[in-house]
Amino acid sequence: MKYIALSTLALTSIAAFSRPAPLVSIATHDAFFNQIAQHCGKAFEGEVSVDNAQGPSSFADKKLVMHVRHCTEQQLQVPFHVGDDASRTWIISKTGSGLSLKHDHRHQDGSDDASTMYGGHTVDAGYNNVQSFPADQYSKELFVRQGIPQSAGNTWQMFIYEETFSYRMVREGREFRVDFDLTQPIKPPAAPWGNKDQ
Repeated sequence: MKYIALSTLALTSIAAFSRPAPLVSIATHDAFFNQIAQHCGKAFEGEVSVDNAQGPSSFADKKLVMHVRHCTEQQLQVPFHVGDDASRTWIISKTGSGLSLKHDHRHQDGSDDASTMYGGHTVDAGYNNVQSFPADQYSKELFVRQGIPQSAGNTWQMFIYEETFSYRMVREGREFRVDFDLTQPIKPPAAPWGNKDQ
């Protein structure tokens, strides 16, 4: 009986540790996440409002569409279409210590781009409407390997208001921003590259 009791206790302890720990969030992160999630299934057109890169922008004269395509309690997947290029998806995840933003980049055949899953993580509470994601260590090492060490200073920001969603990238001497009109949903585009449910 003593052996059975100890075995039961051991199994109970293992089961307790094998359960996934609940992700702890704070109010500003939850509010920001939920404001984007409320648009799940909808797509919106945007335009570049700031781009101080030298030379012509690769986004010029192309239709820009964000699609809040896939939503769970822990993650939002938001493809960002640039004309016919469906290679980009923003992934916003609750991590238990804040929010993560990753850029999932694919080739048309669905394979990973050499530059993929870069991004950053919140380092403070942010605001209900604004969150910032300074480049994480993986991203910094990736940028150095690719010969663009200046990108190691990137901070990505997202702004969500009643009528506008904005995506911004900023570092010393460089700024890029796209603003999307949330008041005029459009027909959702096809699935981004690499998704089976085309």
